[in-house]
Amino acid sequence: MKSPGKAVIAGIAAIAMAGAFAGCSAGADASGKVELRVGTFPPGADAAAYEAFEAQEKQFEEDHPDIDVIGLEYEWEGPTFAVQLAGGSLPDVFTVPFTDSKTLLENGQLMDVTDEIDELGYTDSFNPVILDGVTDADGRIYGFPRQAYAMGLHYNRDLFEQAGLDPDDPPQTWDEVRAAAKQIAEKTGKAGYAQMAINNTGGWQLTAATAARGGSIQTDDGDGGYEATLDNDGTKAALQFLHDVRWEDNAFGAKFDLDWGTINQEFAAGNLGMYTSGSDVYTALVRDFGMKPEQYGLTVIPLDGDEAGTLGGGDIAVISPSVDDATKAAAVEWIDWYYMQKLLDEDAAKLDAKTLADSDQAVGTPLLPVLSRELYEESLVWIEEYINVPRDQMTPFIDRIWEQTPVGEPKGKTQEVYALLDPVVQAVLTDRNADIDALLAQADADAQALLDQ
Repeated sequence: MKSPGKAVIAGIAAIAMAGAFAGCSAGADASGKVELRVGTFPPGADAAAYEAFEAQEKQFEEDHPDIDVIGLEYEWEGPTFAVQLAGGSLPDVFTVPFTDSKTLLENGQLMDVTDEIDELGYTDSFNPVILDGVTDADGRIYGFPRQAYAMGLHYNRDLFEQAGLDPDDPPQTWDEVRAAAKQIAEKTGKAGYAQMAINNTGGWQLTAATAARGGSIQTDDGDGGYEATLDNDGTKAALQFLHDVRWEDNAFGAKFDLDWGTINQEFAAGNLGMYTSGSDVYTALVRDFGMKPEQYGLTVIPLDGDEAGTLGGGDIAVISPSVDDATKAAAVEWIDWYYMQKLLDEDAAKLDAKTLADSDQAVGTPLLPVLSRELYEESLVWIEEYINVPRDQMTPFIDRIWEQTPVGEPKGKTQEVYALLDPVVQAVLTDRNADIDALLAQADADAQALLDQ
């Protein structure tokens, strides 16, 4: 999943909301231009984010005078996607998490862009592991991977200092995370560590914690299907860790119903010492949740065991399957210009970075390359003068992430399996005597039933 949901947009809220209910794209508008509805920031983004997009919108339209870009507020929510698609309220261009792409393309809910990607010359440029997420059994491609991340441990430098911890030397093992969480809770009265637990994010983060301990909640059965393996030692250890932080150390805090948005709110407000999420979340923390940059710290997620790895993810720019040919062509132009060129072209990278920096938007947030590591690191050199995020406070992540083995998210019934794990996480956090073995045994059986469908 993606550090979930990016998408919103434009400059004029009235136009954005009107477009959100305009139905399927009708191609050309009254001026003869192709009207293209695009989504980018989630609702709640600050005014500077809209200003930055408005500047980019103008730049694109100067280069493409036959296309009229209309920005829409949009936030990805898997449970409501089908309703939005059926009702015609989706943007023409939007992003979806890697975790949902396979299901969506198999359901015919994404536009085939194989020929367009080939024509642009990107097919052989993408990281093949990432491209697999939008490729069907016949080799057809249904989206443009545009951003990837690895799981990281995010921490509040102010709370570290208040608790007598060194913010430049964050925990490197789960035992050290637990000890730091307890010290933060005792010294500051704030939650030392918390974890997402609802809206499928509990399952997502439990899967990440499992991978970090060498386990996996799912394996390929070798015959085109998947075998549920939720009941494994890595998942048990991850749940035992949550139990101990909550019940033995009293360091978890009092909120056990956090998801991606609410845990970010708690962290940005200074109420939380540490949590795990995608390495790209800094942008949202500052832009959408008002966190002060000087408070932020990022390190790699601790790994335990020979098979341990860091769960990765990201999102994909896709096109609604309901658009006409003219709108599809315009959508490909937009995706190439807005998302892809800055990854490949120095001039495009500098223009994008300058535009964002001029509007006080984050430039230089740590990511994983959707193309090659060499290209990614070269792009950082291109935009060096515009980087405005405190990368020195992210050094523990930047220096160590390449040493960790990336692990992809499970592909079979991903969100449904995550949903099964949410109540397991909640039970451990709300019932001191929760039977972890029994909870996982039942969740494993339920997951296998889903995978067998």
